Amino acid sequence: MQELVFQSALREENNMSVLIFDSNGELWHTRAEELGLDYISMPYYVGGEEYFYDLGKATDFKGFYEKVRAGEIPKTQALNPEDYKRILTPYFERGEDVLYVSFSHAMSGTFQSLELALRELKEQFPDRKCTVFNTNSISLGAGIQAEQAALLKQKGASDEEILSFLKEYTDHVAVYFVVDDLMHLKRGGRCSGVAAVAGTLLGLKPMLTFNETGGLSVIGKLNGRKKAISTLANKIVEELTDESIPVYIVDADCKEDGDKLRDLVLEKRPNAKIVRQIVGPVIGAHCGPGTLGVIFTAAKRPIPLNKD
Repeated sequence: MQELVFQSALREENNMSVLIFDSNGELWHTRAEELGLDYISMPYYVGGEEYFYDLGKATDFKGFYEKVRAGEIPKTQALNPEDYKRILTPYFERGEDVLYVSFSHAMSGTFQSLELALRELKEQFPDRKCTVFNTNSISLGAGIQAEQAALLKQKGASDEEILSFLKEYTDHVAVYFVVDDLMHLKRGGRCSGVAAVAGTLLGLKPMLTFNETGGLSVIGKLNGRKKAISTLANKIVEELTDESIPVYIVDADCKEDGDKLRDLVLEKRPNAKIVRQIVGPVIGAHCGPGTLGVIFTAAKRPIPLNKD
């Protein structure tokens, strides 16, 4: 039932550690394959059917967003301990340790199941370990950290060196996104009903980020779509510190707006390595169609107006 994509053919036999992430990190499947990254496919439900996000390999993005725009309410679900045991056991049986670069633990109860699974697996495989690094982010905010970790591993870095890098780098990952419809956040418990209705009527577009504990926080409120696009572009132009690391511009089924945002950035930062990508169904289930987001390397993680 649970699908885990293996890249074992890309690993050397004497490598005793495997780097993995989850599909909530949203690196495109071809990029994950290039990096030799295994991933845990996270589940979502739409139209009464269960799916597992495969990083875009065979995902029906058009069908998903059409259903949501038509009124379908998608859902997500945490994995259970048995899922994690099934995922991790093959590694341990091969004598491999695991370094898991995960999405924010504040955003899901799935990590409670992971902890339970690891306790049981420790009894069965006392010599093996699974080290979990919490990126305190989600979507490409987590994926960009997994990507940089994988590049280090390809150069021969040890787990300790990778963890040391991530503990410093995570504070330089800037994530900003603007949702088009506040009601999607309301359903996910991220926005009160009154605020959602009032914001929708006033045309306000909240700009959000992830605080230092991985929770969702408001960093600004924008009037209208045009202002949202220009503000996101300016964030990259003004705050990008490392043009050698990709800048991710993501959209939830609003490609034209995402392309416009990209073009605005390139006018002033022509050397930026911009990657355009669609938001996957798991993240899309919570943010809704029309969401725009940017992820890049900055001097520091954004400072929110609040820690809601």
